Amino acid sequence: MNTALPILLIEDNPMDVDLTRRAFIRHNLAYPLEVLRDGQEALDFIAGRRAGEPVPSVILLDLKLPKVSGLDVLRAIRAHPDLGTVPVVVLTSSADDGDVHQAYKLGANSYILKSVDFEKFIDVARQIELYWTVLNTPGFSKRV
Repeated sequence: MNTALPILLIEDNPMDVDLTRRAFIRHNLAYPLEVLRDGQEALDFIAGRRAGEPVPSVILLDLKLPKVSGLDVLRAIRAHPDLGTVPVVVLTSSADDGDVHQAYKLGANSYILKSVDFEKFIDVARQIELYWTVLNTPGFSKRV
């Protein structure tokens, strides 16, 4: 039985979701991937959380989401009592300086531009898993 806490991916592009899954599978990453497909679904997930539920090991967040922006989702994550300290890695195609600045101002732990090159994307996924789920000491209780 896998007791690893999931990696939460908030991403609307089905191709990017598939690419992320394939990258994780290719490197035999032990953490299950849970996917939310738009900003409203992410806000509903956040609002519906109950105290004591396991938290994700890391949240991968796209900024350009339908219905509700990724920046608004990040704001909600940081305001949540259980999710507020979970590492959030913005994984987006936006290289806009304003987006980068605002994401860090709202509490993003990292800002990574998506690569269209599969091999580079696989390397990014491996490094995310290695750093945020293995090397990093979380600032939250994992509650399993």
